[in-house]
Amino acid sequence: MAKPAILTVDDEPVVLNAVERDLRQKYGRDYRILKAESGAIALDALKQLQARNETVALFVVDQRMPQMSGTEFLEQAVQIFPDAKKVLLTAYADTEAAIRSINRIGLDYYLMKPWDPPQDNLYPVLDELLDDWKANTHPPYEGIRVVGALWSPQSHEIKDFLARHLISYQWLDVDKDEQARAIVDLQPEGAKKLPVVMMPDNTTLVAPTLRELAAQVGMQTRPESKLYDIVIVGAGPAGLSAAVYAGSEGQSVVVLERGVPGGQAGNSPKIENYLGFPSGLSGMDLARRALTQARRFGAEILETIEAVGARAEDKYRIVMLKDGTEITGKTMLIATGATFRRLEVAGVDELTGAGVYYSAAYTEATYYRDQPVFVIGGANSAGQGAMFLSRFASKVTMLVRRNSQWSSKYLRDAEEANPKIERLFNTELIEVHGAPGRIEGITVKNMVTGEINRLEGAAVFVFIGARPNSELVKNMVETTDKGFIITGPDLIRAGKRPKGWTLERDPFMLETSCPGIFAAGDVRFGTNNRVAHATGEGGVAVAAIQSYLATI
Repeated sequence: MAKPAILTVDDEPVVLNAVERDLRQKYGRDYRILKAESGAIALDALKQLQARNETVALFVVDQRMPQMSGTEFLEQAVQIFPDAKKVLLTAYADTEAAIRSINRIGLDYYLMKPWDPPQDNLYPVLDELLDDWKANTHPPYEGIRVVGALWSPQSHEIKDFLARHLISYQWLDVDKDEQARAIVDLQPEGAKKLPVVMMPDNTTLVAPTLRELAAQVGMQTRPESKLYDIVIVGAGPAGLSAAVYAGSEGQSVVVLERGVPGGQAGNSPKIENYLGFPSGLSGMDLARRALTQARRFGAEILETIEAVGARAEDKYRIVMLKDGTEITGKTMLIATGATFRRLEVAGVDELTGAGVYYSAAYTEATYYRDQPVFVIGGANSAGQGAMFLSRFASKVTMLVRRNSQWSSKYLRDAEEANPKIERLFNTELIEVHGAPGRIEGITVKNMVTGEINRLEGAAVFVFIGARPNSELVKNMVETTDKGFIITGPDLIRAGKRPKGWTLERDPFMLETSCPGIFAAGDVRFGTNNRVAHATGEGGVAVAAIQSYLATI
């Protein structure tokens, strides 16, 4: 943490240097001693200190300065650092102005010039003021600060990335926080973009990509080897499980994740039906434990890495990355999971990430404290999101298209017992209303009666459907018409192996129609959309991969 500052301001260089000398001699060990030749220069310096999250303990300011008097400077300075102590240096003729300043700006003390000797006339006064400041002032937050707005989708993306990595940060809303606005105003003209991310070392990132942020916080974004036994694409439960099992068997493994590890499960505020955790655990906690375990067994986890293509060359399976580089493996496991289906109703596109969120209950819930919100969906993920949101929101209204839910009974019972949760069955969202960056309400339709109603609320959290993320290999392997990857025995039809299959054996369990490429988790046809099932498939995939590696 940087030392707190003592700032002295005087337009007379001789006096300014004398004050600085005396202050440095006594307080230079514990404080940064700063000086400025005018009030305007001093105010610019204060704004820079504020942006760097530093603090000022004491102002020692001359009263009689051209353009801006000491009192006028302090009136503005206390808006930036309200807790700093304030001392005016005055001549005999200025004492009346100094006395008026006690009431006007809460002046702590005024000193007559000259103050020699400082041991008698300066230090005792400042010692008392600084002791009082230290006793009543909390040190500034030293971690990552994110300056943004609820209406900014990019701000939501950064918050979600940090939250799901369990990286603490301080949120500063430009619509509510004067300090946040001041930080944005300090950015170069034309670059006032959101969010602004302030790192503890005072590095400033303006509207950073997730990869830029990942590199800044020390995450691995480059592979360490040229060839791996297994390249796993996707760090959800299936991919991380496979990394743990493969790493424990001594195989070289690299996991590629374009977003945040954990997959859809990582968004779950609480998973209560996972074996071994009778009190439940959050999806983020599960992902964190799995990452730690996989790394312990030697797996490389590369985050914010986007795979854009794949190909097979002889015995190798190659993944092409967005940055133009490639990663080569003897096998490949597609564990890219599925994403929530996008809502296609009026008003959604304009407000996505700014009031309409796909999952993200854990990240955004606290920002809608004491406000009504909506949850779209009726499966486990929706129920878990609704239960978590009810801890903050004044009311949670769930819209379920069917006449009942298809979530676990323990969740249905918990929702029914929660006085903050209302479930509207046979109900569909047909429009979202709001101004730019702010939701005001939604329009819903009862699919049985045809009745249309408008409901007031501040945010919409979407947990509907599943779209498999199989684009990476869609031209290499067989999929269903909905994009789910077909594997293992399902590839055998009427006793015949899949088209183009050249090996004298049937596909292994979880192997795709391209030998050496496997699939596990929600991206695979026939899977069960449960965390335990995905982690189990990760282990099964590794066993099948080991059988494949023994044949090449």
